[in-house]
Amino acid sequence: MLHLGFVSAILADYDLNGVLKFASEHSFRCVELMCWPADNADARRYAGVTHLNVDKLNVEQVHALTRQYGISISGLGYYPNPLDPDPEKAEFYREHIRKIIRAAARLGIPVVNTFIGRNPSLSIAENLKLVAQHWPTIVKEAEENNVRIGIENCPMWFTDDEWPGGKNLATTPAIWDRLFELIPSRALGLNYDPSHLVWQMMDEIRPIYDYRDRLHHIHLKDVKVYRDKLNRVGIMANPLEYHSPKLPGLGDVRWRDFFAALTDVRYRGPVCIEVEDKAYEGSPEDVQNAILTARNYLSQFLVL
Repeated sequence: MLHLGFVSAILADYDLNGVLKFASEHSFRCVELMCWPADNADARRYAGVTHLNVDKLNVEQVHALTRQYGISISGLGYYPNPLDPDPEKAEFYREHIRKIIRAAARLGIPVVNTFIGRNPSLSIAENLKLVAQHWPTIVKEAEENNVRIGIENCPMWFTDDEWPGGKNLATTPAIWDRLFELIPSRALGLNYDPSHLVWQMMDEIRPIYDYRDRLHHIHLKDVKVYRDKLNRVGIMANPLEYHSPKLPGLGDVRWRDFFAALTDVRYRGPVCIEVEDKAYEGSPEDVQNAILTARNYLSQFLVL
């Protein structure tokens, strides 16, 4: 029913063979592979990782490796800001998303995961105009290639340069509704991460029921909200001043209710661990232990 995997960004020092081998050796069924441009790495944490170079795609080699290790590719991931205020950067990001869509079609991979983007200095209404201007052609390309797009719901507001609005518009159900009104294609949906609703003080379970037909991919990440810090700095502070990403089971996401909801709506597909817990970054062994600790906790809800 649910295929447990992980997001490959955390294994930045591995090549594709190493990522798939690790997944196979530790009872995973799938991996979301990072597809950042090899010559345009992003400096922020967990970005700039290239486990699949779509500019030098060898379809036969990728298929041979997935067969060898018995691991499927849940989706291809690339998370830039396609609505960047710099028009040249924005167009570069959008074109690379198109390349990944075409690569996914050649590989038979059903989903490309990314951000919708945002100009942080503009209002929601102004950013929706940018979406209407730039995203329909991307979604059309996905439709033509029989590929779905999963938009992750992370606000991308964690550093001062992302202030005041963050770099990803698709943060709340109210905004998702506007996006799906602008672009009604079923090819456009969510790569749903419950942790981002928790630190925004929202219900992380309800969207599973309300957007059951738009769940193209699932990220499994937890978050800890430090109420003492929140009481001091308030909700208008930089979000990292009062919360921290954690491994599943070590934060505030209600995982039993989360998986109950997924089964209620008959979700079938990938659920991929996304590791961004700084407590597990001291060594390569810590990174591996983070993935496996998360796997062990989640195994109570699904069959490995």
